[in-house]
Amino acid sequence: MSDDVLDELFAVIEDRKENLPADSYTASLFDHEKGENAVLEKLGEETTELLLAVKDDDREAIAHESADIVYHLLVVLAMKEMDLADLRAELRERR
Repeated sequence: MSDDVLDELFAVIEDRKENLPADSYTASLFDHEKGENAVLEKLGEETTELLLAVKDDDREAIAHESADIVYHLLVVLAMKEMDLADLRAELRERR
């Protein structure tokens, strides 16, 4: 496994997507009945929570909500058959 926490997390997300363990929150996000709307709603909710944390200048909450956003963003990438290489390539292009 990679030393990079994002690589590690994305590997777990991919594993949950493939194996769909019944007791996994991540696997539940790939439920075809709920569809991607559930993940997108969660991403929106976490974004709102981050904005409020920034407004309140709450560093702990900013870190927490940022992590939630990154996690749900990685789920979206996995849903769309993308990966961190796609994200890294886009960021390099913008640099």
